[in-house]
Amino acid sequence: MLTPSSNTVLEPVTTQMLKDLPDVTAHFSRFRVTAIGLDAALLNQFDDRPMLAAAELLADAKVDVIVWNGTSAGWLGLDSDRRLCERITEVTGIKASTSVLALFDVMRLREESRIGLASPYTSDVQAAIIKSFANEGIEIICERHQGIRDNFSFSQVSPETIAEMIAELAPSQPDSIAVFCTNLAGAPLVDQLEKTYGIAIHDSVATAIYGAMSAVGYDQARVSGFGKMFSAA
Repeated sequence: MLTPSSNTVLEPVTTQMLKDLPDVTAHFSRFRVTAIGLDAALLNQFDDRPMLAAAELLADAKVDVIVWNGTSAGWLGLDSDRRLCERITEVTGIKASTSVLALFDVMRLREESRIGLASPYTSDVQAAIIKSFANEGIEIICERHQGIRDNFSFSQVSPETIAEMIAELAPSQPDSIAVFCTNLAGAPLVDQLEKTYGIAIHDSVATAIYGAMSAVGYDQARVSGFGKMFSAA
């Protein structure tokens, strides 16, 4: 897993999700990300070079797949993740995936085209995400965001606040809801929220695991309690 440097959520959540799978291990490599915004300095955090350097370190551990566990393609466009995966594989010889590309795989497999979006981001970043999704044929029919810019602070958004965003999106009856940020602790809430609202909820940390497992042909159904994406239902 390629990890933003100021992220504190995705590592423990990933470990929690994999705890009942003794044949699966997760390994992490960081590069510097401190805030999210559309100004040039913050967009440049997602330059391929530091990401590829982090990927090469993971390759030393002879991992089976390298995943960008972040959502930058939401505002940069999905082609940025497609190019990154190509370059990771070119440089390391290892399969690659990302949280965002896997999310779209899930939505297309489940034939979901009208979704809700919950994120911690600022309004301009949220608008860019909505545009990127539309360019890929996914309509965001309802959204909630927290207006936060500092990446570490995303981890401080409470479970109650995340649940409130989902509760506010559910009445619009989207095909699914994306909890979109890998430093937002949504995955542990998904099972109960899906039962409460009857709507599939796709958390970004969970989609990173989905993408990793898909890349190596692992049985997704062995992951339980973290969303309908891991089952045929």
